Amino acid sequence: MAEPFLIGDRMTGGYGGADILHGCTVAVDKGEIAVIVGPNGAGKSTAMKAVFGMLDIQSGAVRLNGEDITRLTPQARVAKGMAFVPQTSNIFTSMSVEENLEMGAFLRRDDISGTIEEVYHLFPILKEKRRQAAGELSGGQRQQVAVGRALMTRPTVLMLDEPTAGVSPIVMDELFDRIIEVARTGISILMVEQNARQALEIADKGYVLVQGRNAYTDTGRALLADAEVRRTFLGG
Repeated sequence: MAEPFLIGDRMTGGYGGADILHGCTVAVDKGEIAVIVGPNGAGKSTAMKAVFGMLDIQSGAVRLNGEDITRLTPQARVAKGMAFVPQTSNIFTSMSVEENLEMGAFLRRDDISGTIEEVYHLFPILKEKRRQAAGELSGGQRQQVAVGRALMTRPTVLMLDEPTAGVSPIVMDELFDRIIEVARTGISILMVEQNARQALEIADKGYVLVQGRNAYTDTGRALLADAEVRRTFLGG
């Protein structure tokens, strides 16, 4: 079998103290959505940050399109086509919506106007509010700015850490719809999500982590149908 487009393979590591990840593997294929779920403290965000190079892993490897990128800095990974949207502090609040998008294209040397229009097509409310300070927007709109800014790099992989944290169920559904649209353009989506049931409904692949280890790995649909997963992690 061909290796996934992006894989964090048997990663062990943490933030310098005791290891948080223990042989953890997460991966995503081209144009697919992979979701990392699990209880609080399971190492979900740590796994995501390890894949993006924000912490050193003691063992294991990260490979993108067959290339070992384990030792690359996060900035070098962005240049390779990875984009990461952290859960908090993910926009410039004093800048306008459009300035935030322009900042997302800082590595590019070509015309970015077409990509800005693509972001506005995906998130029409941002076009309407493009001159407004991003800090004045609602929580859901801020998340749209953060995702839009990441898309300005024209990534092959979009990584989202808790994209629906703190937003209403209606806004969550809308964000998930947009994430599906992004994946349909061929971009691989790897995301950590607290709203596990809803996230698995849109996931091609799901990873349930417990204490930094893979507890269950399957398609989103199969995990939702698994009685043990439902009982233990999804509230029945």
